[in-house]
Amino acid sequence: MKNAFLKHYGATLLLLLGLVAGGVLGAVVPASGPFLRPVGQLFLNLIFVLVVPLVFFSVAQSMISMRGSGIIGKVLGAALGVFLAMSLLAGVFSYGLMLVWNPFAHAAGGAGAATGAGLDVQLGDALVNAFTVNDFPLLLSREHLLPLIVFSALFGLAVAWLDKTVSTMKRFIAEGSDILMKMMGIVMKLAPIGLGCYFADIIGQLGGQIVGDYLQIFLVVSTATAVCYFVFQSLYALFCRIPLGHFWKEMIPPSATAVGTCSSAACMPVSMAAARNLGVSEKIADGIIPLGTNLHKDGSVVTSIAKVLFALYFFGMAQGGIGMAALVVGLAILESIVVGAIPVGGMTGELLICAVLGLDPAFAATLLVIGTICDIPATLLNATGNLTAALLVQRVVPVDRN
Repeated sequence: MKNAFLKHYGATLLLLLGLVAGGVLGAVVPASGPFLRPVGQLFLNLIFVLVVPLVFFSVAQSMISMRGSGIIGKVLGAALGVFLAMSLLAGVFSYGLMLVWNPFAHAAGGAGAATGAGLDVQLGDALVNAFTVNDFPLLLSREHLLPLIVFSALFGLAVAWLDKTVSTMKRFIAEGSDILMKMMGIVMKLAPIGLGCYFADIIGQLGGQIVGDYLQIFLVVSTATAVCYFVFQSLYALFCRIPLGHFWKEMIPPSATAVGTCSSAACMPVSMAAARNLGVSEKIADGIIPLGTNLHKDGSVVTSIAKVLFALYFFGMAQGGIGMAALVVGLAILESIVVGAIPVGGMTGELLICAVLGLDPAFAATLLVIGTICDIPATLLNATGNLTAALLVQRVVPVDRN
């Protein structure tokens, strides 16, 4: 039992221990920051050099796998529509809740223009800069992750559509993805030390108030996640004409697995079994749930809303209006897709946020703290949301269980 606990939570506990130790050191001995900063920057640089090839191989491989999953036509279209609708609902609700229960007020203007540049974000310009570049070499930069993701997805789909004529390329992409993920996994073993030193420097500069901000963010994210988990998923079940007692009985195994393992991938077998018990056809259950594990993560959307708002308030960029709401929710959904496509993605999602908002990439480490402390509630909603998505797809596009 002890070994199983350490297997599933050991890395997270070590990372939290490193952050706590760094935070305490930075608060007690602020002058230690300049001495520890190079260690933190060394870790960040190791992450940065792996991000571009990791994104290319992982996203391309994800597209190839999706093409070969057998989920085509109306079923795939319905799945993507359901994924987007559920993520939008979770994102819009979380955004509204975090405007009412604002845990970011103390962080407002925390760095001003010292860490970011060009922070006057307009929705149209942000979208153009986020999705496109005007020259191929610009794709090979961590500042342009979303254009790289678009290119990688198109490349992967093109390889998949050419089928057997490029089998060598398929193997190259699959093996390259495995190698890069393994490399990232090795580097992330240094995260407790690297991020601990980085966090010590941040606390030394900004003071201990940011620790209280993180606690408030955890509470509001957990509240938003609880509403999405209990209320929204119950409404989805009722829409699918499933009795709530039967629905929640089948939700227990994937929910317990999510909390016990902190891994959406580990929940796939029990989620597929639960979906079949709830009347979902085997084809939909065995196709939609693995696909959703990569592309659909409502829990990550909720957490990403907090990350984006924290960044906006921290740099004094927070504004009102529909445009800013669309930017926050849209960027949160994109970040969740990136994290879903890259299981060991390091700070890929956080770097995407920094790239779109025009922030120093080193700020991604600060955002990673939010993802770390909110990992358990996010995983719970991620895993169970894909079970609910399979029910909704079955409702929209009925498929015979046989």
